[in-house]
Amino acid sequence: MVRSDFIMEIRRYIVNPAERRLRAPWRVTVWVFLAGFSLILLSGVVAVVSSVVRMTPAVGVARQIALFAAGPIVAVGIGYLLDRRTLSDYGLGFDRQWWRDAAFGLALGVGLPTLVLFVELAVGFVEASVAFATVDSGPLPLTAFGPLVAILLLGAFFLVQATAEEVLVRGYLLTNAAEGLAGWVGKRRAVIAATALTGALFGVLHWTNPSASLLSVTNITLYGLLLGACYVLTGRLGVASGFHVAWNYTLALLGFPVSGLRMGVTLLSTDATGPALVTGGEFGPEGGLIALPLLGVGGAALYWWVRREYGTVELLDAIATPELRIRTRSDTANQDG
Repeated sequence: MVRSDFIMEIRRYIVNPAERRLRAPWRVTVWVFLAGFSLILLSGVVAVVSSVVRMTPAVGVARQIALFAAGPIVAVGIGYLLDRRTLSDYGLGFDRQWWRDAAFGLALGVGLPTLVLFVELAVGFVEASVAFATVDSGPLPLTAFGPLVAILLLGAFFLVQATAEEVLVRGYLLTNAAEGLAGWVGKRRAVIAATALTGALFGVLHWTNPSASLLSVTNITLYGLLLGACYVLTGRLGVASGFHVAWNYTLALLGFPVSGLRMGVTLLSTDATGPALVTGGEFGPEGGLIALPLLGVGGAALYWWVRREYGTVELLDAIATPELRIRTRSDTANQDG
């Protein structure tokens, strides 16, 4: 009898009996294992197929895009089964407001790097010239294509790459962290803590990029907080995804490194001549002090947009409250009563 009670207590620690699913820490642990294993397996399959198919630049680019596109599909698919959430609970409710938010995010992501270019040109910290061309650098083999095709392919790459990061870091991890912490610190503090934790994770994930520094990791952590704010103030990933995609794409087209990477195709040839501490040097604007005032501009723009579209600017406690696809036992009891 004692043993049975002990087993039941352990079970309640692992499984939420009311919701009939694993509790947040266990769900995330299982999700990391299954999603990671699935992506490794998928990469292996792609590698085998690539060894059979004649490797061309087009196949190489398609492989990169396909892997990034598969990432969020696999991860959200596994999370969808484990969490038993609705897709909108991951910030993926593609309603009209979602697309309006995405359009605003795209505009913001284009505007801030363009502002960097104008400011640095004005103070003499950068030299720029028109260079509608591909260059032999970057993670994608774009030199085999004409500039126009290469630019379109780069856009497709950033669309899946940046969106994948937002779905995984903000949509899945932030949402689950907020829910898991809510019982300990309350919903509002849980949302704040989850935003901070995933912002720090976002910064650390860029630590191994070329030319990374303590300042670049700090800046990207702060940008991670801004992207998190885009989510927790709207309940949608539209602004964050649009901003992230357009930010990376615009930096590349303006000739700046994107988190230390030259992407292989550009509209401008940009050479930073000012202090690397300010411009970010070979890491790009994200690695310099110039990134900090942009955060203020981005934060102010986000505040204006949320107030305009949603009427008020406040953290959404709903981020920490799961919207499930199944009826919980409490729901069943209330209906029966």
